[in-house]
Amino acid sequence: MFSKIKPTEQSKKKIPEVSKDLNKSSEEAKYSQPGNSSKPKSPPSTLSSDLTITGNLKTTGDIQVEGKVEGDIRAHLLTVGETALIKGEVIADDIVVNGRVVGKIRGLKVRLTATARVEGDIIHKTIAIESGAHFEGSVQRQEDPLNINSSDNLKKSGVIEESPKT
Repeated sequence: MFSKIKPTEQSKKKIPEVSKDLNKSSEEAKYSQPGNSSKPKSPPSTLSSDLTITGNLKTTGDIQVEGKVEGDIRAHLLTVGETALIKGEVIADDIVVNGRVVGKIRGLKVRLTATARVEGDIIHKTIAIESGAHFEGSVQRQEDPLNINSSDNLKKSGVIEESPKT
């Protein structure tokens, strides 16, 4: 009643080609997905609590500071540890302060935790200050806080007037 149909030579050739194409496209899909970049994300650079740096730090990556830095820091994500002390300007997309910063902070997202101690102005797009954080300075919201010249341009245009210092 049932019979098996014998495949022709031509159809035998097509089957392996199709399976090769399927394997090839699944391999390509593995590497072309939006979440998979060709360069893996590196872990944050960590400056330990026994380290003191005098000078500026600049990276496109992430930095976690546990020690002391006397200079400016520019990064993508900056985490200031509880034992850290930074004396200088801090510029990053995301900034989390658990320790002490003496100087200006510029960031798209700035977060001062309960253990934070900040002496200086904060220029931000969004900010969160937890209860218990110590902060002395002024807070200013800007659409583009990473642009250092934006507040200077407003002063020059007369939008912001500087009051004389006594």
